[in-house]
Amino acid sequence: MPLESFNEIDKLRAAIAQTRAGGSTRLGLVPTMGALHQGHLSLIHRAREECDVVVVTIFVNPTQFAPEEDLDTYPRTLESDLAECSTAGVDLVFCPDVETLYPDHYSTYIEENKISTVLEGEFRPGHFRGVATIVLKLLNIVQPDFAYFGQKDYQQQLLVRKMCEDLNVPVDIRTCPTVREEDGLALSSRNRYLSDGERETALAISRYLRETRQQWQEGLENLDRIRSDLLEKLSNTEKMKVDYACVVDAQTLAEAESPAEKMVALVAAHVGKTRLIDNMILKRSSVLNTP
Repeated sequence: MPLESFNEIDKLRAAIAQTRAGGSTRLGLVPTMGALHQGHLSLIHRAREECDVVVVTIFVNPTQFAPEEDLDTYPRTLESDLAECSTAGVDLVFCPDVETLYPDHYSTYIEENKISTVLEGEFRPGHFRGVATIVLKLLNIVQPDFAYFGQKDYQQQLLVRKMCEDLNVPVDIRTCPTVREEDGLALSSRNRYLSDGERETALAISRYLRETRQQWQEGLENLDRIRSDLLEKLSNTEKMKVDYACVVDAQTLAEAESPAEKMVALVAAHVGKTRLIDNMILKRSSVLNTP
């Protein structure tokens, strides 16, 4: 079916109902804030492989930005995004304006009180309140069978899983591998903010995460040393300001005190005016996240 785009909830729901009535039983949702890159497209391709109908949402969600963050300058490239969606085989695109999702006197928000309180939650107060709210709204509007998120936003996909579990939302959350440039930089819409020199600096994040993973796979089990090595290397990188660099339990995000079956190394750092996040799974049974 040719790509159709909607900015009204009722029209999108009618189109979804029509596809369901036509026998399409598996519907996949890919929520995005636009400025699509190969990372987003990898989610769309996975959804296309697994679903009869693929819905992409494009919405820069104001409730997940703090007042001092980049809401006003966040890249908005709707025309090219729609072209990318069409080429990738997307069926339906939902691109509402702010008033559609947050009308006057809107006052209901979703808060998770464990996963959302650490790491990004500490450095971006209110961020996950906005994320949980918009994701639940989109899930309610689209009512997909599957929803696709990237591993680069590790804490976000964990929070979404927890929210859906706690609130009995009938959707299967699929987490897809981080997509990287050839040099290892994790793809992000914010990468376009980086100058050439800042981009070189930013490569330290993926480089030292790979070194952390290698330490773990080679048998080093001193987690204090692994953590301190990662933090020291990043902190000593010129023109980089580190928010956090840690090794935590992959399910709870609690700081790992002893080696666990599956852990994750997470980093958030500023390069110039751009804040970047990245992570690597630490699991000896398989090699994940290879750039």
